[in-house]
Amino acid sequence: MRGQPRKRRWAVVGGAVVVLAAGVSLPLALADSGDDKPCWRLPASKRALADDATAATRALDPGEDLERLGSVRKLLAHEKVCEDGARVLGEIVNAGTRAKSSGTPHTLAQARGAYAVAAVLHDTEIPDGLAPGVARMLAEYVVDSGRDDSISDDDANRPAVPAEEAQLDADGYSRYGRFLAAGEAHVVFEHSDSYADADANIEYLVAELAKDPEAFAILYDAERAHFAYYLERLTDSGGDPDFRPSTDKRFESTPQDWPDNDIQDMSGHIGNLMKYRAAYARNGTIPDLPAFDKAVREHTRGSFRPTSRQLDDRPPMGDIADRKAAGPVRGDLMDGRHQLFTVLEGWAEERNVSAERTAEIRQLVNDWYVRALWMTIY
Repeated sequence: MRGQPRKRRWAVVGGAVVVLAAGVSLPLALADSGDDKPCWRLPASKRALADDATAATRALDPGEDLERLGSVRKLLAHEKVCEDGARVLGEIVNAGTRAKSSGTPHTLAQARGAYAVAAVLHDTEIPDGLAPGVARMLAEYVVDSGRDDSISDDDANRPAVPAEEAQLDADGYSRYGRFLAAGEAHVVFEHSDSYADADANIEYLVAELAKDPEAFAILYDAERAHFAYYLERLTDSGGDPDFRPSTDKRFESTPQDWPDNDIQDMSGHIGNLMKYRAAYARNGTIPDLPAFDKAVREHTRGSFRPTSRQLDDRPPMGDIADRKAAGPVRGDLMDGRHQLFTVLEGWAEERNVSAERTAEIRQLVNDWYVRALWMTIY
C-alpha cells in the first residue's frame, strides 16, 4: 500500500539565486596542453568504448553495491581533458547507457551505468565537450531524472531497480512514475551511499550542464517533449487513466492528484533551467546572453505538441525525449512559461477539457515555474 498520495505543494517565492555547480576533480594522467592547466589524455583503449556499446555498458556499470564506482570515476572525473577526449567521453556515456534502438527498454546494467555517471560527476566542473553527452543521457532517462521526492529513503536503497519493481500496484500506482513501459529498468537517482561516496543529485548536475548551450537545449527539449507526452496520456478530465481508488478509506485520493504533482515537477524543471540561465548571465559565466540564446535555438529541435486524442501506449523512456518535433518553436523560446501554456491550451482545446480543469492546470504550471525560477539553491 502506498499510503497517502502527495497533495499539492505550495511554497513562497524566494529572492536571490545562488548556484553551486563547481567542485574538485581528480586528474589521473597528464599531458602537455599549452596553457597553465595540465590535461588528462583519454587512452586509446578507453576511446574504443565509444564504438562498443556492450563494452561501454560494462565499463560504466558500478554494480548493485557500487563496488566498481571507483573505476567509473577514473574514466570520467577530470577537470580538463586533452583534445577531443571530453566529447568522446560523452559518446561513451551514451553508448553505455542508451537503449539499443527505438522501442527498446533500458536494461538494469544500463540504468546502473546512468546512476554512476551522475554520481561521479556530481558537484564537479564538467570539462568542455562532455556536457552535451551527459545531457543526452539525462534526456534518455527523462522520467527517472525528473522524479521529485517520490521515493522514500527506504526504497532508494540501490542505484537502479528491475522492471518488475516498477509495475503498477492494486491502486494503479508506481513510485517510479506514471505511464511506464513494460520491461524497463529504472535509475534511482535518489539513492546515496556514503561508503561509496556516491550522491547522484540531479539538480546540481543540471545546474552545471546548463552552462553549455547545447546541453541546455537537449535538456529543455527533453522536458518539453515529456510534457507533451504526459498530457496526451491523461484522460479528458486531466486525470490518470490508471488510477484506482485506494482500498484504505483513511486516505482520500482522486485521479488528478498524481498528474497535478507531476505537472508541477515538469514546470519546475523548466523554471530551473531558466533560473540557471539568468544566474549565469548575472555572474558572467554566460558573458554574452544573446549569443548563448542563439546557440540554444540552433540546437533546439523544435516544438512538441500532444496528439489530438488520448494515447494508451507506454513507450520506453528513451523514446519520450526522442519524439519528433511537431514544428518550429512558436514565440520566445526562452519564455518557458509561454511555451508550456501554449502546449497546455492547445491540448485542452483539442481534447475538450473543461475550462475549470484547464485553469487549474494552468495555475499549477504558473506557480511552480515561477517558484523554481526564483527559488534559492543552498
